[in-house]
Amino acid sequence: MNITLRQLKVFERVARRLSFTRAAEELYLTQPAVSMQIKQFEETIGLPLFERLGKKIYLTRAGEELYRLSRTISQQLDEAELLIEELKGTEGGRLLVAVASTVHHFGIRLLAEFCRRYPKVRVNFKVTNRKGLLQQLEDNEADIVLMGQPPDDADLKAEAFLKNPLVVIAPANHPLAGKQGIALDELKNETFIMREQGSGTRTSVERFFAEQGIQITASMEMNTNGAIKQGVEEGLGLGIVSLHTLERELENGRLVILDVESFPLLRQWFIVHRAGKRLSAVAREFAEFVRAEAHSFVRNDIIDAALEASPRTVPEISHLCQTT
Repeated sequence: MNITLRQLKVFERVARRLSFTRAAEELYLTQPAVSMQIKQFEETIGLPLFERLGKKIYLTRAGEELYRLSRTISQQLDEAELLIEELKGTEGGRLLVAVASTVHHFGIRLLAEFCRRYPKVRVNFKVTNRKGLLQQLEDNEADIVLMGQPPDDADLKAEAFLKNPLVVIAPANHPLAGKQGIALDELKNETFIMREQGSGTRTSVERFFAEQGIQITASMEMNTNGAIKQGVEEGLGLGIVSLHTLERELENGRLVILDVESFPLLRQWFIVHRAGKRLSAVAREFAEFVRAEAHSFVRNDIIDAALEASPRTVPEISHLCQTT
């Protein structure tokens, strides 16, 4: 059989996602191009690999067997590529990094400095949410992921590298702005703009308020911190976001941090990769760079000033450390 690696790669992605559309998006191809590759692959094999029932596609028996083999071949090709990258070291190697949407506020600066130090390294940088990050790790599509604490039952290795304080934000003209020692009970009458279901920030916040016996009202959901901040600024409700995302808004006075009892909630950012994964020289160097340098890419002057405005001592609660 005259099977090409390109056909095998396209088939493996369609089989994994059971979607021509998603496979095309992830491979940066058009859907007709993906369909053509699969058609040619099936003609070469001489058997149908997919069947369509309604709007969904399913693997045939032949498709299931070839998918199992294609996964093995893909892993072996990844190992071969990693060996080549290892031989290149930091002189021309490749780095695949994925970060939580909150991390990218300082992660871009972090990565920019790393690229200045290692200008020949080729970097693929993705920003996504918790679900996307875990999928990246499961599919072995990222060398290093920067996120909150991953699930305990995942086959992953995680190392904390930076504290991540969650704070309550409001527009500058809000009645609670400037008030000291706001009790949690006072938040019962406020509405909140929350992250989407499944977000680590939302999970941590809901768990915290449930443990305090407080029920807050979510007026709407938004899937980015940027959207939440804009909504808060427009008076749509209060928000709870990472302090690391607020540099510009605090500097120009568009938003304020409320002095709420038991806030900030302290979480952690983690360096994460698959357990047992053999990291390339570039990936190991990047992980060490994050450990040593990440703190210098966060505006500590703003964070210190914000924390001084809410001076109570807050215990660091490990079970509040979920990803964003």
